[in-house]
Amino acid sequence: MFTIKKNDQVVVIAGKDKGKTGKVLKVFPKQDRVIVEHINLSKKAQRPTQQNQQGGFIEIEMPIHRSNIMLVDKRTNKSTRMASSILKDGSKVRIAKKSGEVI
Repeated sequence: MFTIKKNDQVVVIAGKDKGKTGKVLKVFPKQDRVIVEHINLSKKAQRPTQQNQQGGFIEIEMPIHRSNIMLVDKRTNKSTRMASSILKDGSKVRIAKKSGEVI
């Protein structure tokens, strides 16, 4: 089961952006990678177009491996591991290991 989902708040635990937090924008489960807002930025050359007459360089977020990020616990605002559990009504939920809250 892929533990990270879109719109999750995560913290980077390894790499050049270690310690930064951001929101997950896109998930690539087959490649085990995610795109996180304002993390792992790369410069890309942009040609002049009718919408962008100037052209130049733009910064875009590149995918980062899921082993380099951790979920952020909403209660403590610190990184936490995740467990899955089944509620009494039969729905499957994710639970933060540090606080025990549903993510």
